[in-house]
Amino acid sequence: MEGSIFIHPFSDEKMIAGNGTIGLEILEDIPDVDSVVIPFGGGGLTAGIATAIHERKPGTRVYAVEPETAAPLAASFSSGHAMEVNRVPSFVDGIGGKSVLPEMWDMVRPLIQGSIVCPLKEIASAIRLLVERNRIVAEGGGAASVAAALTGKAGKGKIVCVVSGGNIDTTKLETILSGKVP
Repeated sequence: MEGSIFIHPFSDEKMIAGNGTIGLEILEDIPDVDSVVIPFGGGGLTAGIATAIHERKPGTRVYAVEPETAAPLAASFSSGHAMEVNRVPSFVDGIGGKSVLPEMWDMVRPLIQGSIVCPLKEIASAIRLLVERNRIVAEGGGAASVAAALTGKAGKGKIVCVVSGGNIDTTKLETILSGKVP
């Protein structure tokens, strides 16, 4: 469309910089944070937060999290270059794409320790935990960071889980709250 400007939803530098303010807020609220766990979709949220944390407190561990049904970042870390994987659709639809864009791979690779891959059952449990204990309704992608932290793979100490997104279908939420995985 003539006169229009396309702003990429996750690889735009201004979008990434905006996401970096989340990292600054984390450090402002918890200056001695040990690890930060971030849901990984396209990579812009992870790149922004990780860049800010790396600049201000380089010793802080930063991890991405992906569902077992679509973990291209984990595959990229295993192979050493941006990968494409077979994505199986699930209720965790806000993260876990079929690939990592090469420019996003180049950006996040030096900033994070890796990607924690979580089974759907653990993500469903994290959704239940957030609702029951914290009264927070999170979508699968948002709750995945909590699931990852609960595995112990993000280390010990003060761990911040970025819980982003509350767009979960109510029927899926009902199924999860009843103890099942949709």
